[in-house]
Amino acid sequence: MSRIFMKGCEAIAEAAVRAGCRFFAGYPITPQNEIPEYFARRLPEVDGIFLQAESEVAAVNMVYGAAAGGTRSMTSSSSPGIALKSEGISYCASARIPMVYANISRGGPGVGSIQPAQMDYLQATKASGNGGFEMMVLAPASVQEAVDLTYKAFEFADRDRNPVLILSDGVIGAMMEPVELPDLMSAEEIEALKASKRSWACVGHGLDEPRSWIQPGQWQTSEMERVNIEAEALYKSWEKDAMAESYLVEDAEVILTAYGISARIAKSAVDHLRRDGFKVGLIRPITVHPFPNKTFEALDLNRVRYILDVEMSIPAQMIHDVEAVIKDRIPVKTCLRSGGNIMTRDLIIQTVKGFEKER
Repeated sequence: MSRIFMKGCEAIAEAAVRAGCRFFAGYPITPQNEIPEYFARRLPEVDGIFLQAESEVAAVNMVYGAAAGGTRSMTSSSSPGIALKSEGISYCASARIPMVYANISRGGPGVGSIQPAQMDYLQATKASGNGGFEMMVLAPASVQEAVDLTYKAFEFADRDRNPVLILSDGVIGAMMEPVELPDLMSAEEIEALKASKRSWACVGHGLDEPRSWIQPGQWQTSEMERVNIEAEALYKSWEKDAMAESYLVEDAEVILTAYGISARIAKSAVDHLRRDGFKVGLIRPITVHPFPNKTFEALDLNRVRYILDVEMSIPAQMIHDVEAVIKDRIPVKTCLRSGGNIMTRDLIIQTVKGFEKER
């Protein structure tokens, strides 16, 4: 592995290339512009194809076509751009097309602000498009993790023949850190990977060659229900893939929970609060879908007095998944920023100390 200093957006793109991604279509929007810019330079070097589409809608449907042919393919955007891609993503889910996309999220709703935010959680985990389909959603908290999860996203997508989302934010996308990059997948490995998809991919087949036809759903009612039942079984199988980081939870009386950049800031707050004598820990979901329920279920709620949900979203969004696991057994409180305002360590510390004074 090579070690290099990279910006988050560029690291995601390079990780995708090294994972065998050879097609990218996108459209400019802040704060994810460095992803298509990087692909525009990098893909021609590995005999890949980059296309700047005329719109987000066009971009996602180009990816739909390329991925249907068995090529590892990707797109990216930010918040309102992801909303425009939602129909194409839904079609990929219905047609069982493995594709990866990244949301380097910003404020909202609507056009919102170009500053970082975490206001797309519900869109990502509950309603990425029509029809009730689900996806694995991976939320990095560092540039290194953005690399690792991008690589893993392509593996999950191919395994499940389903879209996978990398849910990041403008802070992770813009910050620079040293990262270790995986080896570049060889041309032979890429060819073998594409050949393994021949049973279903649109690559040209003889009339007598059996294959699993790609189509966006089954139009007969009985067939559509069968497709939905199979999809439900797939979604339930993801429980084994749920990932979370637990930090100093063994004796904690207060648990912070956050994802992405907010979790990174919260982890620093835990260290400071510990030095001040407060028994505080952190649970950081790495997969926000499937949500790491078992990590929360493992908490000793006879010792933990409350959970503090930390998000760059007003109103809070991840809190609904936390509350669903906790089931009103202990309070779930919030520490929130929004409108492009970055979460701060001091705010988290002040919030915890404020609640502790109320005891």
